Formats: sequence, C-alpha cells, structure tokens
Amino acid sequence: MAVLRPSSVSASDSSASIFHSQRKLVRVGEIHLGSLPSVRRNLVSRLEASSNSLRLGQQITSDKMGNKMENLDKTDQGLDCFEELKHRFLCFKKQKYLEEAEHFQALAKAQYPKSRVCPSNILGFQPGEAFMIRNVANLVPPVENGPSETNAALEFSVNTLEVENILVIGHSSCAGIEALVSMQDDVDSSSFVENWVANAKIAKLRTKAAVGHLSFYQQCKHCEKESINHSLLNLLTYPWIEDRARKGLLSIHGGYYDFLNCTFEKWTLDFKRSCNEKEGPRYLVKNRAFWC
Repeated sequence: MAVLRPSSVSASDSSASIFHSQRKLVRVGEIHLGSLPSVRRNLVSRLEASSNSLRLGQQITSDKMGNKMENLDKTDQGLDCFEELKHRFLCFKKQKYLEEAEHFQALAKAQYPKSRVCPSNILGFQPGEAFMIRNVANLVPPVENGPSETNAALEFSVNTLEVENILVIGHSSCAGIEALVSMQDDVDSSSFVENWVANAKIAKLRTKAAVGHLSFYQQCKHCEKESINHSLLNLLTYPWIEDRARKGLLSIHGGYYDFLNCTFEKWTLDFKRSCNEKEGPRYLVKNRAFWC
C-alpha cells in the first residue's frame, strides 16, 4: 500500500518525482493501495489521486532507468496524476521491461524468493511520494475481521496523512489467488496463507459462479480482478473511509498489472452508484483505462 506524504513535499499529482500538488496517494501492495494528495492539501501518498489542477513544481528528475519524470509536485496544467502514472508505466515498459525481456519472461514462468511485482518499479514512485502496504494476494480485509497490519496502515494513511486516493493493485499469475481458487471450501486449515486469502472467499464464489466451467488458469485470472473489486468494497466497511468517500474527500481505485504482457488496467469505484444499490453495496466502476 502506498500513501503520499502530506507536507514533506507540496501536494501534487502522480508525476515521476513527487506529488507536490494537492493529491494524496495510498497504495496497497501485493495488495497495493495508492493515494495521491488532493488539490486541497499539499500531501504526497501512493494511492492514485483526485482531479484539480496541479502545479508543476521542480525540475525534471531522472529515475534509475534514465527516463525523465516531472515532479508530481508541479503540474499547473491540470495534468491528472494517473496520466503521469501512465507515462511512468510506459517508460518502464520501454526502457526496462522490453530491454530485459528475457529476465521478465523468466519471472513470468516461476516465482523466486522475491516478489515479481514491484510497484515502485512499474509506476515509478520515488521516495516520499507514496505510502505502500503490501500483502499476499493484494487483499483488504473487511473491518469486522479485526485488527491487521493492512487496516492499521489504512487508518494511519487516511486519518493522519489524509490521503485522497487509495489504489488497490493486483497482478497476473498471483500465487495467493491460485491458493484461494484451489482451496477446499468449508475445511479448517492450519495454513496461515489459506486463512489469510480466505478474506477473498466471496471473490472466489463469484468467480466459480461466473467462470467455473473454464480452466483453472482462466478462473484464477478472473478471480485476480474479482478480488480487487471485493477489496474496494471492503474499504467501505471502514467508517472513516466510507465517510470521506461520501464527502468526496477520498477516491478509491483498482489496478491490475499483467506482467506477462506488461499492460496495466486502472479503474475507479463509482461510490454513489455502488452504495445506492437496493440489494446492498456492489462494485460499479468508472473511468476505466488500459495502458499498453
């Protein structure tokens, strides 16, 4: 999870350096939450941000890949933070992924001790730009499940840093989701992994109902995105998140990184429509984008 710090840098959108403008970003890491500072406050966080013009504030810096990035702090031209993140992602693809295609293809085939997906690399976050939370299978548990490192970080980023955007990012070939889909239902397990991924059991049930006739691989791919949307709804079970979202002070986003093809999908939870459903909250999204 990533949250942009509020005062250390002026609040800005998601540019390649720091968001100085007024957006905050929080990002949940293998569950990745990103929240960018809004135009109302000068904060920086790693969750995707809101809208309103940003001030381009400092000079262009270069990341390790040699691509130039504009300080998120400086966008006086109303550049949306997600446009900056898109730019950074495409720079990563061109200057890193395609240049080291053999390495990334090997990662796609097997998981090594280290995580295969690093948000800072693919979205170009710099130190101080985002507050990140990472966990197995990119999950946000509901409030009724009690305290966890994930919701503690969420509480800090939303209530203390006052991030204005949360970005939950999942990815392809997720071993945590594979464990979830292959789990036997209604069987007590002593596995920490299985007990954790059970937080997304509803996503698994929806997947089985929708594509249960398809291959295991296709079910997992469907469930990877289903679990992200389930986490977006779980965020609304926290009163302090739901309250800020209702007041328009916080936006909630989903993201999906396909590292087999190096593409990134982004969407935003439509809070009003999602919460006005007669049968109860359900995820309805808007502002879909596909970066390739």
